[in-house]
Amino acid sequence: MDYLPHDNSRYKDVDYWDERYKTEQCYDWLGGFSKFKHLLEKHVKQEDSILILGCGNSSMSGDMYTAGYHSITNIDYSSVCISTMSSRYSSCPGMTWQQMDVRQLSHPDASFDVILEKATLDAIMVEEKSPWEVSPDTACFIHQALTEISRCLKPGGRFVSVTFANPLFRKRLYARTEYNWSIKKYSYGEGFEYFLYVMTKGEELSPEDAALEKKLLEGTTAPPPMNANKDEEDFLSNIDLT
Repeated sequence: MDYLPHDNSRYKDVDYWDERYKTEQCYDWLGGFSKFKHLLEKHVKQEDSILILGCGNSSMSGDMYTAGYHSITNIDYSSVCISTMSSRYSSCPGMTWQQMDVRQLSHPDASFDVILEKATLDAIMVEEKSPWEVSPDTACFIHQALTEISRCLKPGGRFVSVTFANPLFRKRLYARTEYNWSIKKYSYGEGFEYFLYVMTKGEELSPEDAALEKKLLEGTTAPPPMNANKDEEDFLSNIDLT
């Protein structure tokens, strides 16, 4: 069955995902857990309490559970997804599933050691014409989500973001003093490079990232380089790693 929507804007539509999850068994954007396990295990302990945003029908949560991470809360805004995945992993104590909007997390402050997203924020940005200039609506959405993520992290907690977006584009969203975190960048993948960002709650931005924030606030960031066309390509061609 062809699950590709006729228009990328459908990726922001919960009805599209509900219909897709009724028949699709599993799909892993940006590759499965094994692709970046070597990076994740440097920043996530097996005993950590973990929140996974936009879990979808990915095998990542199950693979992490098998690898020894047994305190995992999964959220997605598709009720079909949550019902299906809850049944699929009903034999996994400590693994929970909740329907929720990433902009309105129902968890108390400082609830998690780790909050993880893989391509969830990418999906929110599918209609953007240029990664250099995010529309006001999308910028507001992302800011609300990141504010909630920061709120729900424990001191010293890590927000892990797995994405196709390189630092030129993604750090523009993450480098904000109000989120109260530092940023470190890693990469993985063969043929096409994917990125894993680790934001640590309570650490200051590096001088470089603080300077970026200042430039963004002043509106003095440099124009996009001519070789930055990769991130202008179709959403699926960027994030589909098999």
